[in-house]
Amino acid sequence: MLIQFTVKNWRSIRDEQSVSLVMGIGNEMVDTNTFKPKAPGTPNLLKSMAVYGPNASGKSNLLSAMKTMQSLVIKSAQTQRGDDLQIVPFLLDKDTEQAETEFEVIFIAEDTRYQYGFSCNKQRIIQEWLLAYPVKRARKWFTRAWNDEKQNYTWDMGASFQGPKQLWQDSTRENALFLSTAVQLNSTQLQPIYDWFKKRLRVANVSGWSPAFTASRCKDLEQHQQILEFLKAADLDIKDVIVESEKLTASHLPDDMPEDLKTKILADLKDQEMFDIKTVHQSKQGQNITFDVEDESEGSQKLFAFAGPWLDSLKNGNILVIDELHDNLHPKIVQFLVSLFHNVKNNPNNAQLIFTTHETSILNQDVFRRDQIWFCEKDKEQATKIYPLTDFSPRKDRENLEASYLAGRYGALPYVKKLQTVNDD
Repeated sequence: MLIQFTVKNWRSIRDEQSVSLVMGIGNEMVDTNTFKPKAPGTPNLLKSMAVYGPNASGKSNLLSAMKTMQSLVIKSAQTQRGDDLQIVPFLLDKDTEQAETEFEVIFIAEDTRYQYGFSCNKQRIIQEWLLAYPVKRARKWFTRAWNDEKQNYTWDMGASFQGPKQLWQDSTRENALFLSTAVQLNSTQLQPIYDWFKKRLRVANVSGWSPAFTASRCKDLEQHQQILEFLKAADLDIKDVIVESEKLTASHLPDDMPEDLKTKILADLKDQEMFDIKTVHQSKQGQNITFDVEDESEGSQKLFAFAGPWLDSLKNGNILVIDELHDNLHPKIVQFLVSLFHNVKNNPNNAQLIFTTHETSILNQDVFRRDQIWFCEKDKEQATKIYPLTDFSPRKDRENLEASYLAGRYGALPYVKKLQTVNDD
């Protein structure tokens, strides 16, 4: 479960920006749109968050910051000494061009609240810290800070953090996270934190997901049926889905591809499955007609690709993070997808949805609480600012949020200018 995410000096985000899933004031839709975590001292949390803003305002950069933090946690221990970290600071200010980038997340894993973060540049991790809240008060597990003068790290290990700490410290490279390294060296205490990043945080790429995950779930009869029900509920006239798979081999790669490149790809994608996906429709005469999934509309293909991650997240209580959810989808379908997270029966384990969108038809108080809406825009110095709707104190059940947003009351709208042509006086 995600409580708060903070990022600083990442792409268009210059100054520290935070988004929070902590429930604010107001008792509207408490039973459907919020939940009470079991972790001690944790307030009620929200099941979804929608982020609005014009094109190029930085919405995607907020989500890419989550993806980058996740990637560093999962993969940094596998990098080689001297490899650059994939960090892109705010480049439109000389003060930040060489400054460190910072990520921090507050979350719940296995009913314990954690606060974990780090700052880094392309060459090394500058700082790293982890606090645990097994009770209401914080317990420091570890901190790590780069000493530029001595060219080494200062470490501080908490008494409640157990294991061969010195071995883990000595094994942690400058361009790797201590959390990742210690887990690679069998830290059972840190494993739930690592697993939260790897298994519970599901951040889609800019183009969404490939259909492979959904296709893999179709092998199981029960999950196959659930996927069909999902597609039916979304008003697609797909009667069935047929999936065939085989292991990736050299025969799937172009004949003119260099052999050394083929060998590398096959090694990197070892045991990767290739899927042949077909959809079944019923003809006017009642016959089953089969189509390649690529022959379906882009919206239908997107919904099929969404079905697996959506159902898996609802079942397991994942955090689903999606950019431009509305793309190629009807507004009613967007509302349907969001509503699954607000339905206690469909979402028994309190999965959370974070998404960016331009779809304003769902920007209303029948779908969201006021604290579930956030906005994103750039200031005069082209730096991204992220802020909640609650900053404007909209009236409960009375204010038309869509109309107020489109009228400019909340900002975060594109400023469209008149196009000058050669014929203009």
